[in-house]
Amino acid sequence: MEPQTILIHLALKLGVAAAVSSSLVRSKEFKLLLFREERSFRQKVYLVLCMALPIMVGVWIRLSVPSFLAGDLSFETALLLGVIGGRWTGSLGGLLMGVPALLHGEWAALPFGVLSGFIAGQLRTMAADKDDIWSFSPFIDQSIFRLIRRNLPRPRLFDWQVMFFTTIVLLRFVQTELARYFPHSIFSMESPDNLWVWGAIYAASVTAIGIELKIFNSVRIQIKLEEQERLLLHARMEALQNQINPHFLFNTLNSISSLVRFDPDTARDMISKLATILRRLLNSTDSFVPLREEVEFIDNYLDIEVVRFGNDKLRVVKELAPDSLDVMVPSMLLQPLVENSIKHGLAAKVEGGSIHLRSRLVDSGLVIEVEDDGVGMAATQQMESGSARGAGIGMANVSERLQVLYGDTARMTIDSHEGKGTLVRIRLPLLQAAGAVPEGFYEERSTTRR
Repeated sequence: MEPQTILIHLALKLGVAAAVSSSLVRSKEFKLLLFREERSFRQKVYLVLCMALPIMVGVWIRLSVPSFLAGDLSFETALLLGVIGGRWTGSLGGLLMGVPALLHGEWAALPFGVLSGFIAGQLRTMAADKDDIWSFSPFIDQSIFRLIRRNLPRPRLFDWQVMFFTTIVLLRFVQTELARYFPHSIFSMESPDNLWVWGAIYAASVTAIGIELKIFNSVRIQIKLEEQERLLLHARMEALQNQINPHFLFNTLNSISSLVRFDPDTARDMISKLATILRRLLNSTDSFVPLREEVEFIDNYLDIEVVRFGNDKLRVVKELAPDSLDVMVPSMLLQPLVENSIKHGLAAKVEGGSIHLRSRLVDSGLVIEVEDDGVGMAATQQMESGSARGAGIGMANVSERLQVLYGDTARMTIDSHEGKGTLVRIRLPLLQAAGAVPEGFYEERSTTRR
């Protein structure tokens, strides 16, 4: 075969390796199989089938169309299966990919593929750090540099990546010798008269394996980054939720402390209600709860807050659509809104005031409104979730939690008029809880807290 033709086939071979590996990682099921450290026998078989079947087709094309040799990646794939899945995975892959060649008279292809997969799997067991497998580089100079750098503080002669590189070259040499001494027993592109082409043939095998591992590793890193981002968002949400609890406790304990000397019975009753609230906070680790539970929590909270106003000074009007009560909402969503209405809206009014709590389903979304007839603010503010400047710690916290949990799909606005009151409106996407939805649309109740 002409050197130019060999080089063209080698370039096509690298392209086929990149195309096959890029196609495989598009499958979610394949990625789940690929990046497991421990696999059951069935999962190993599925992994072998995913990687070996396309290469079996490539071997069949090479045998049927002699002018196209780039599709035969059976040697490289057997090594990949071995280092990724272990000895038996590599051996099974080599066995399957050797069947088409065996049926066409290439009797050495099958045992050589099994041997290559088994040796690569054995080499996998020698890797102290499995990240060395995924970060394998076809450039030997980088591996040597890494070996020298690792040995500077503490001598260590064994470097897995150098060993894997050497294994690929030695097994490729065995394939060359088989093709030389047993013609037609195994497929191998050779150019004995040109050392440069000969070197390119060996380099192509190493590079093909390196390309596939690099593609697999890039997806692996992306999955890890997504998982780290998910954990970071979860930790951030928990931190925000934990920030609410001390803020709520601080204001509640201040209210109770004013009763200890002149009304100990009421203080005792408030402490009991606070204990009920704390029990709910400590026993619940859920990020989302049904709106019904949030409303029940607000009832207990208002029983405490009414102490600051006295009887008949805090009026709560609920307009809650029954079909909205089973929708899941972030835990501790309403308490900061109600607290903001009391602290900044009604506390300054001598005669007290009213709080209207509404919920309804609109266009596949949940709308929650908390409105007071307090002193209001000097100017109207329209805010989206994630921007709550000037609204206090509790409101800013709610806004940031909505941004963390929902992104741009949730919206919070504040409409305040000086001397008339403030309306906080939150719109959330639906998260429906299990259970039947009550009949009817609105439940209206005017309650005077006592």
